Amino acid sequence: MLKEKLLEDLKNAMKEKNELRKNVVQMARAAILQIEKDKKIEVTDEQIIEILAKEAKKRKDSLTDYEKSGREDLINQIKEEIEILEEYLPAQLSSEEIEEKLKEVIAEVGASTMKDIGMVMKTAKAKLGASADGKTINEVAKKLLS
Repeated sequence: MLKEKLLEDLKNAMKEKNELRKNVVQMARAAILQIEKDKKIEVTDEQIIEILAKEAKKRKDSLTDYEKSGREDLINQIKEEIEILEEYLPAQLSSEEIEEKLKEVIAEVGASTMKDIGMVMKTAKAKLGASADGKTINEVAKKLLS
């Protein structure tokens, strides 16, 4: 289970004195524990992957701000954090693979215009999960529906 792998990686990072990896794994575990306590549930691997994908997305979004300000030290740190988080996520699909999956979804839901994009997005996110980010799915869907 992914939760145990995170705990094991945390222990290894502490032994190796890898401060950045330790901090990223601790942050991920804290986010998981927060959801478990808030919702009073035991999270599944799929839910953990969603949590980690959200954390990676937060960092990717903040990366543009750091690049605008020219903070090379923070840019490199954020990139390393993203790499660590992506180790736990499923491989990301390419634009071509996303396009193929979206063509199937569009045919499945009977979408034909931009008015149907909400239905396409909902179905696509459910099928693709964390293997593609919502922004990329949206861009490809718009291209296919226009």
